[in-house]
Amino acid sequence: MTNGFPQQLAGDNYAGICPEALEALNRANRGHVQSYGEDPWTHRACDLFREVFETDCEAFFVFTGTAANSLALASLCQSYHAIIAHELAHIETDECGAPQFFSNGAKILAGGGPCGKLMPQEIERLVTRRTDLHYPKPKVVSLTQSTELGTVYTPDELGAIGTVTADRNLRVQMDGARFANAVVSLGVAPKEISWRAGVDVLCLGGTKNGLPIGEVVIFFRHELAEDFEYRCKQAGQLASKMRFLAAPWVGVLESGAWLEHARHANECAATLEEKLRGIECVNIQFPREANAVFVEMPDTMVTNLHEKGWRFYTFIGTGGARLMCAWDTKEETIDAFVDDVKDWARGRAGGGG
Repeated sequence: MTNGFPQQLAGDNYAGICPEALEALNRANRGHVQSYGEDPWTHRACDLFREVFETDCEAFFVFTGTAANSLALASLCQSYHAIIAHELAHIETDECGAPQFFSNGAKILAGGGPCGKLMPQEIERLVTRRTDLHYPKPKVVSLTQSTELGTVYTPDELGAIGTVTADRNLRVQMDGARFANAVVSLGVAPKEISWRAGVDVLCLGGTKNGLPIGEVVIFFRHELAEDFEYRCKQAGQLASKMRFLAAPWVGVLESGAWLEHARHANECAATLEEKLRGIECVNIQFPREANAVFVEMPDTMVTNLHEKGWRFYTFIGTGGARLMCAWDTKEETIDAFVDDVKDWARGRAGGGG
């Protein structure tokens, strides 16, 4: 890797602000407007979400994905309820107990499933495992789209889950930190993998798709959004200058950039996967369906790549290295990384590994 090379494959959070979001942010910075969401930018963004999802929904802006997931889940259940999620879900492994904290103690029931997906039969198993008064009552199913392993729930898979949740009177929250990547991967309208598939609340991610900061909690059932604004305020998530959270969304939604940037990230990940295949000692772990490639590689290769300046995570998922592509990933970044992987493999084959 060239010293000082500006891009990494560690995560889409590494990337900067996309031009459409930045331009909208600059426009929102001109003059005075009303505060606490009463500004035209926030109103416009909410209208755009209704257009994008083709339904009358309510949208609330928060600063982080952890806040979005935790407050959304807290609004769907009581402290004595349980939240069913995949064992690798972000709310289970990477949110420091925030869902439990904001729900005043709701328990997460973690289930398994191939490639990071929670299966209908696993939901049924967890719901029926215990039904006595001494055990938390299952109330919410939390799904991640795309999953923590870079795979994508299809509309049919979500429909099958929706059948179980409807039969069991369970609400459905979706962690959509990379929802845009799933939309373009499947080639479907956003509604097909959200409210039409039985999702009650979507936590739509923008930070990983070119926005500077801020996620959106979208309620597809108005009654579930009752008093949610008070939760946001109490949790310190009500921005006084709300326009600076909303304006970047206007920029990417009006232009269609939110999907174009996700498509670029997915395509870059597909290129990375293709170029890594066939390299000795590198094994692709899971189907590449969005913008993540998970690979198994020897520890000495990982150390060598880190020494060359590459950054990537090896503790996410089920082991191996997670390589993420972003809205601005360049082909030369991919080529530089793959060349360093090949250099190590050649050295090993020649006795230098």
